Amino acid sequence: MKLSQFRYSMPKDLIALKPAKYRDESRLMVVHRETGEIEHRIFKDIVEYIEPRDVIVANNTKVMPSLLKGEKEKTGASITVFLLRELNEETRLWDVIVDPARKIRIGNKLYFGAGDELVAEVIDNTTSRGRTVRFLYEGSHDDFMAAVKRIGTTPLPDELRKLRDIEKEDAERYQTYYAKVEGAMAAPSAGFHFSRELLKRLELNDVIWTELTLHAGIGNFKPIEVEDLSKHRMDAEEMHLGQETCDIVNTAIAEGHHVCAVGVTTMKALETAVTIPGKISPYDGWSNKFIFPPYNFTIADRFITGFHPSMSSMFILACTFGGPELIMKAYQTAIKEKYHFGTYGDAMLIM
Repeated sequence: MKLSQFRYSMPKDLIALKPAKYRDESRLMVVHRETGEIEHRIFKDIVEYIEPRDVIVANNTKVMPSLLKGEKEKTGASITVFLLRELNEETRLWDVIVDPARKIRIGNKLYFGAGDELVAEVIDNTTSRGRTVRFLYEGSHDDFMAAVKRIGTTPLPDELRKLRDIEKEDAERYQTYYAKVEGAMAAPSAGFHFSRELLKRLELNDVIWTELTLHAGIGNFKPIEVEDLSKHRMDAEEMHLGQETCDIVNTAIAEGHHVCAVGVTTMKALETAVTIPGKISPYDGWSNKFIFPPYNFTIADRFITGFHPSMSSMFILACTFGGPELIMKAYQTAIKEKYHFGTYGDAMLIM
């Protein structure tokens, strides 16, 4: 299929600038694949669609405060550095994105924090905005990461940062309630809608909750630049899937229960870990899975997702799971009904 088949026009005023006041009270569109029916509910109503002994799989990655604001040496020009990936713990080597990038060259030093607490030297150009930097820090790795967390701020996606400033509330709300394992550069936002109270209700209904870890990167937001989707390559993301979650999922499938994936990253992780049809195995490594039609999903038969940008890898995955025509119809309905789109937007359950 071609990229242009996944183009739609989204009114900018439907992009959610802030999250719903309560996590589980965002709107929920329920899309039925077999009948094409579309329902309009509130997210906490999801308990009516998940049956006892069904399994919900969520991504427990935790977002790092990976946006560093600093200055360029000599000129004092303001720069923003987005930490992407640690390449070498011992030498403090990182892949980053810099903004503005035009005048950031190899050999430049960048200063961050009060009293220049962190200093980084640019050692390579990777893309037009990408750089490899070495942080000149003599303390332990733990001390270095503590300094990053003191100086860094919440890495809201570009789409939001262009519309408003980062606020104190984002430190909490740009995380899932159940976030545990730090390492993500982008939040698995489909999970934002689960609250402590909703998780308890699901538990009382004998719904089984289990988790995996996929440290989401900003590659999910990177524009696809090829018309032929088979030629697009996703950035690799670190992934960890344990035996316990595999056993829970495999048993549920064998017993005829539903498996619900929370978010694009969880769905990608499950499909990465498939060994034989209908089964997953433990996985520790990297995944660059890009899912586009035609594709047969082998693990999850329920999918919780958000409302994603036109022609994005996330929108394409949702279309692949629900069927391009039905999901395009659902998005047009969402626009008509004034659903909120984007990172802090409303949710969709495809079943």
